[in-house]
Amino acid sequence: MPRWSAALTEAGIGDARLRRDFDVQRRLVRRYRREEYLAVRLLLPAGLRPHVVAVVAFMHETDRRIDLGDARSRQDALRAWSEEVRDALDGAESGQPALRALVEVVRQHPELGSRVRDFMNGAPVEAAWRGFGTEADFQDYVDRYSMPALMLTASLIGPGPGTGTHEPFVQGCRKLIEAMQRTDFLADLPEDLEEGRVGVPADALARQGLDFGALRERPQESVSAMAEVVDGQVALAAEAFGECRDLPTLAEPRYRPFLRALVSVQELRLRAVEQAGGSLLGSGADPSLTGAVRVLWREYRAVRRVRG
Repeated sequence: MPRWSAALTEAGIGDARLRRDFDVQRRLVRRYRREEYLAVRLLLPAGLRPHVVAVVAFMHETDRRIDLGDARSRQDALRAWSEEVRDALDGAESGQPALRALVEVVRQHPELGSRVRDFMNGAPVEAAWRGFGTEADFQDYVDRYSMPALMLTASLIGPGPGTGTHEPFVQGCRKLIEAMQRTDFLADLPEDLEEGRVGVPADALARQGLDFGALRERPQESVSAMAEVVDGQVALAAEAFGECRDLPTLAEPRYRPFLRALVSVQELRLRAVEQAGGSLLGSGADPSLTGAVRVLWREYRAVRRVRG
C-alpha cells in the first residue's frame, strides 16, 4: 500500500506548501474521523485518497464553525466562513490550509466547485437547526444540507453527469444519506438533548406522548415510549438502506469496496441503535468496533484481489 507521500505524488500534489496543507488535513481526519480515514486509506486508490481526505476535512471545519456558540454566533461565523470559501473558489489566496487543499481538489475535479457551493448554500439550514416539527421538515433538511454534504465526496467516486448511471447513483446517494442522517440523529440523541435540540420529528414523538421536555427532564420515565419511537425510526432507516444497496454497483469497480464498506458500517450503526431502543436517551449508540473492523478487512481483501 503506497505511503501518504507517494499518494500525494500520485494525486498530482507536488508543491511543498500544498503537500504540508494536505498533511494537516490528513492528521485532522485521522483524529476526528478514524473509521472514515481508515476506509479511505485501505479501500480507495492511492491517487484519490488525498482528495477525499481534503474534502472530509473541509466538511469537518465547516461543521466545527457551525456548532460553536449560540445561534447568533454560529450564523455570524458561518457568514464569515462562507465568504472565505467563496473568495478562495474565485481565486483569492487563502490563509487557511483547509481551503488551499480544497481549491487544489477543485482544480483537479472542476465539477466539485458547484458541489461546494451547494453545500455552503445549505449550511445555514444546519446553523439554524433546533429540531423538526414533522417528517416533511426532516426530509427538507436532508435535501438542503445532508445530501449536498454527501455529494462532496460521492461526486469524486461516482459516475459523471451524462453517463447512464449518474442519475440512479445520485438517487441511491439520496436514500443512503436519508438513512444515515436518521441513524445519526438517533445515535446522538443524548448529546443533542444536552444542546437543546432533538433530531426525531416532533410529530413522531407526540404519537407516543413525548416531547422535548419529557425527553430532557424525565428521561427515565420516557424509556418505554421512546422504544416505540426508535422502532418506527429504525424501520424507516432500514427501508431507505434497502433502497440503496445496489449503489456500489453503479460506480467503477475500483470504488465499489469503499461504497460497500460505507453502507455496511452504517447498517451496523443502525443495528446498534435498534438494540439500544429507549435506552438511547441515556447512552446513545455506537456500532461494534469488531464488526466495523470485520467489514473493512473483508473489503480490503476484495481490493487486494482486484489489484492483484
